[in-house]
Amino acid sequence: MKDYIDSGSKDTRSGFGEAMNELGRSNPDVIALCADLTPSMKLEAFARDYPERFIETGIAEANMICIAAGLTIGGKIPFTATFANFSTGRVYDQIRQSVAYSKKNVKICASHAGVTLGEDGATHQNIEDLGMMKMLPNMTVINPCDFNQTKAATLAVASYEGPVYLRFGRPKVPNFTSSDQKFEIGKALILNEGVDVTIIATGHLVWKSLEACRILEEQGISSEVINIHTIKPLDEEAVLASAGKTGCVVTAEEHQRNGGLGDSIAQLLSRKFPVPVEMVAIDDVFGESGTPEELLEKFGLETIDVVKAVKAVLSRKKT
Repeated sequence: MKDYIDSGSKDTRSGFGEAMNELGRSNPDVIALCADLTPSMKLEAFARDYPERFIETGIAEANMICIAAGLTIGGKIPFTATFANFSTGRVYDQIRQSVAYSKKNVKICASHAGVTLGEDGATHQNIEDLGMMKMLPNMTVINPCDFNQTKAATLAVASYEGPVYLRFGRPKVPNFTSSDQKFEIGKALILNEGVDVTIIATGHLVWKSLEACRILEEQGISSEVINIHTIKPLDEEAVLASAGKTGCVVTAEEHQRNGGLGDSIAQLLSRKFPVPVEMVAIDDVFGESGTPEELLEKFGLETIDVVKAVKAVLSRKKT
């Protein structure tokens, strides 16, 4: 398999912050709004350098979404920033009515997603957000895998017309994608070609899936690994082509099994090309307090869990 190298672990939220600094310099229409979490969202430099284009709303997330929707009417490109739990659950009505239904050009940027938020516990660990946002008509949903891809995604959504939900995280994770990559919304990336099984992953589970691919290769199993950074619109052509080649699929995500990436893949395959599917995801429970490493292990989101899922799906594969 292709050898992917971690160039130095970084938190994906810093990729967002670095991209916002670039957008501040290059695009005078970009506005940043934050709900009392400027340092955590890595927006301190933007707030310092472009104070006339930075709005601190305080702990008033619903107002933040509505202000952002209003700004689009004047041609501005607002990026709202807070934790995933507050970016979705607390403001779902405002997003549905004022952004998605109205097709407003708002970029909803959510950090601290998933159980890797860590010790803050279940009340702050949003593991339902991808499902909530993908069900909204007109909403594009993006979940990049590392620092470089988060930066590239942030730059890309600034020039994309329409509502976007951009998800990223708190912990440092391997940074292995190219620093000069071209980010194409809705376009899957084939990270490794294989013939025995397709592993489709998103976010933090992309690196885990590549690690699993290495282990499986040593055992004589050839895995195709696909990075689905855009949950919606889903790259159906890439998924169907790979499933047609391998005949079985494993999905991997830091999200609830219900409503997540695996749900989208299973729906697609059941309609157009039924093959066995196994899902590495959180199984209908809330998170809890712990370190990111402890929680990934507890909820079955580690490399070994991807390997086990591959073995399970291969046992169901038609020969």
